Amino acid sequence: MGKTITEKIFASHLRDKPSAENVVLDIDVVMCHEITTPIAINDLVERGMDRVFDRTKIKAVIDHVTPSKDSKTATQAKILRDWARRHEIVDFFDIGSNGVCHALFPEKGFIRPGYTVIMGDSHTCTHGAFGAFAAGIGTTDLEVGILKGVCSFRMPQTMKIEIIGLLPDGVFAKDVILYIIKELTVNGATDKVMEFCGPVVEQMSMEARMTLCNMAIEAGATCGVCMPDRVTAEYLWPFISDDYVSIDAVVEDFSKWHSDSDADYAAELVFDVSSLVPQVTYGYKPDEVKDVMAMEGTPVDQVYMGSCTNGRIEDLRVAAAVLKGKKLADSVRGILSPATPKIFSQANEEGLIRIFMDAGFCVTNPTCGACLGMSNGVLASGEVCASTTNRNFNGRMGKGGMVHLMSPASAAATAVEGVITDPRKMI
Repeated sequence: MGKTITEKIFASHLRDKPSAENVVLDIDVVMCHEITTPIAINDLVERGMDRVFDRTKIKAVIDHVTPSKDSKTATQAKILRDWARRHEIVDFFDIGSNGVCHALFPEKGFIRPGYTVIMGDSHTCTHGAFGAFAAGIGTTDLEVGILKGVCSFRMPQTMKIEIIGLLPDGVFAKDVILYIIKELTVNGATDKVMEFCGPVVEQMSMEARMTLCNMAIEAGATCGVCMPDRVTAEYLWPFISDDYVSIDAVVEDFSKWHSDSDADYAAELVFDVSSLVPQVTYGYKPDEVKDVMAMEGTPVDQVYMGSCTNGRIEDLRVAAAVLKGKKLADSVRGILSPATPKIFSQANEEGLIRIFMDAGFCVTNPTCGACLGMSNGVLASGEVCASTTNRNFNGRMGKGGMVHLMSPASAAATAVEGVITDPRKMI
């Protein structure tokens, strides 16, 4: 019997197997940010175990509330900052060089096919787009990862999600994953890996694949994963060119991480997106999703663009194409947070920042703040936000606020009209 990509990664990283269902894996990358890691740091210090297993394999960033908004968040940042300096963490990104973790770390070339990746953050599944096993973990597991470079997992089953057809104009990866979550429900992939494949995925950029994998957790999945291919190789080429004679050699090497044709899956699902239309959430769960036409005319107070889901350069280009030459509706405030300094700089060079500002958007530094309702765009009770983020939980962006998740194109069209709008009429 063949193996899935996840089974191959687990086999290659196996440190111990304490039971039939549980395995201990060696970890290639331990990622840290200032919201969840300080708890682990303080506990390790109290236990007299203030050590790191490998200062080159730990990646740390201050990104969730940056710059700090109050004494509490400043203290959290200081704990991470002091720890990173104390242990001479090679890749630590402080204010000025920081960005949203799940956009910054791939951009730096830290994630490779076949890697194991952990972080105290549920959207760590984003990095599976590179053909890695990447999972969000709790504080205890994070402490062990920092100290020993290992993590315990239950052996997950894999769901094969084949996406076929031709993606229509005005429909993007965000619409695809919202539609899949609607079909699966928020519990549909619990304790499983969602393996995305098929011709639509093969045609997607790395940015789009990261959007798919980013929201796998919203269907309950442990991780989302894509097969590493030429698209992956070209994205990583600046970081791996010294190790290979050509990109063709990279593609050949990456193929060892592909799932075997006779691999066993918990489920095999096929989604034809040829007739898919833009998708929008309507309630307080990511599986409460409707076609945009059913939501058209719904008033919004704020439009937010950014996050680890849709704050990359590709997303900004799509939104800017809709916004160019237009203005925000008088009833709407718009906020743009490019996900990393590099994205911000590139958007500026391409004239995208000017398009957003001319339209009336407030452009902020890279931060996760608005997405989790901590800074840079928190909603007041009763307010409604059209957002390119990944969660629409009750109170997610502010107590009493409502969040409608959508693609950057839909968010841009909504910003112009002041109500949820089908972006296809503006593209």
